[in-house]
Amino acid sequence: MHGVTVEEPEGELSDVDPPASSSDVDPRGSVTLAVNRSRIRPPFSVLLATALYCAEFVAAAVLCSLYRKTDDVIWLGFTVAFMLLPALLIQLALTFIHRDLGRDRPMVLFLHLLLLGPVIRCFEALVIFIKAGKIENEPYVTISRQKSLKKGQEGLMEWEIGRSERNLATHRDAFKRTAVIQAFLGSAPQLTLQLYASIQEKYLLPARLAVMIITLISITYGALVCSTLAIQIRYDDYKVRMRPMAYLCMIVWRGLEIATRITTLVLFSTALTYWVILVGMVNLLFFFFLPWAEFWARKGSLTQDVEKNFSKLGTTVVLSMFTLLYACINVFCWSAVQLDFSHRELIERKQQWGRLAAYYAARFLENFLLIGLWYLFKSDFYEYVCAPLLAVQLLILYGLALLFMLLFYQFCHPCRRLFKYNVHDCLHCFCCRPGRGATSRSRGKLPHSYSTAATMVLMPEEPLELLGPRHSQPVGSRGEREMDVVDMTEAA
Repeated sequence: MHGVTVEEPEGELSDVDPPASSSDVDPRGSVTLAVNRSRIRPPFSVLLATALYCAEFVAAAVLCSLYRKTDDVIWLGFTVAFMLLPALLIQLALTFIHRDLGRDRPMVLFLHLLLLGPVIRCFEALVIFIKAGKIENEPYVTISRQKSLKKGQEGLMEWEIGRSERNLATHRDAFKRTAVIQAFLGSAPQLTLQLYASIQEKYLLPARLAVMIITLISITYGALVCSTLAIQIRYDDYKVRMRPMAYLCMIVWRGLEIATRITTLVLFSTALTYWVILVGMVNLLFFFFLPWAEFWARKGSLTQDVEKNFSKLGTTVVLSMFTLLYACINVFCWSAVQLDFSHRELIERKQQWGRLAAYYAARFLENFLLIGLWYLFKSDFYEYVCAPLLAVQLLILYGLALLFMLLFYQFCHPCRRLFKYNVHDCLHCFCCRPGRGATSRSRGKLPHSYSTAATMVLMPEEPLELLGPRHSQPVGSRGEREMDVVDMTEAA
């Protein structure tokens, strides 16, 4: 089935800018636009993910050397653990995605053993991009085809995908996943640890401050990747391009959400040290078992598309690791996706507004309780700080994060015109639902809002076609729908 592109004045849903094209009109009046080649964009996301990986690893190593000199065994042990654990998982993820175990590449595997896998992968991506600009008439391996609706005419756009572009898409796809692993299995606990150590020791080392800044940037970037991947998976029938204002809104939303959440956990841990372990474990176990409970309630069967060479036990182990990452994300911020183990993509494609509202309502209430308990049991160290003002500021900042999240979904989401209901409609329905007084009963039927004026019916759900060696369509099958990997950094 072909995808549909909606062309609007703001340009949220737009086609690629073809370097060369030709158009024909068929007897039915539809326009067919054939594009020879799509442009290959620089792998900015690969460079950014590699830079964050190297910067955090080096900064943490310098901090470990300082802890060793001062004999801070506890801080040293936890810092080394949060430095090495994500690094090892990233090496495994890159090896798994690129299937290097079945290929004769000993040098690449050796660099992975030295924890330099992202560096060599970044170098490979740069070499592919540089060579792609010098190769003329490179044979294509995939043809992407997409419908478009413009000025009442139905058209069909298609363009050729070369081998270089497909290989770059594989690298981008791999580094997006490693960025999420780095952010929530390494950077988030590392930032929590270093902030707690700073409060306990009552001074801030320059090296520790550098680690905290880098980890906060890494977590925010990982959360942005989660949001953009969720949009691409849900609307894979459409050519999605994010506008700069959308990125700015997401950065503020995610940055405030993560900063206030980690600060709340750290403050609570300084007052009730052992109870914070219970809070963290309850959150982690709840989000870990939630997808499995929903899967068992639906009585579904495990997908066999994770890796065809895996047994049922191997598939279960891979899904368990994936669920652990999902749970770690939700401990610190909204993951933007829900898991569905019976689907080949492992992601539920429907937008769950109810779950989004329930998550943020429960998280706001939890943060409020944790801040209240910290205020009641705080130590004497906070006598030099205006504790009530700090508590109010944390709640206000989290509220601002929620406000920017609502602004993003209402005004900046690239596919907001495809929503059946938007934020405006949900708030209107909640405030005016029956049983809220004579005013709500006298209003009658809800009017159509501007957010649903251009609502369209989405295509039937189909699996996401990745731009990779396993999922690329052959040249002969020209009837497949469009697939496109849009980088958040490239669109900016």
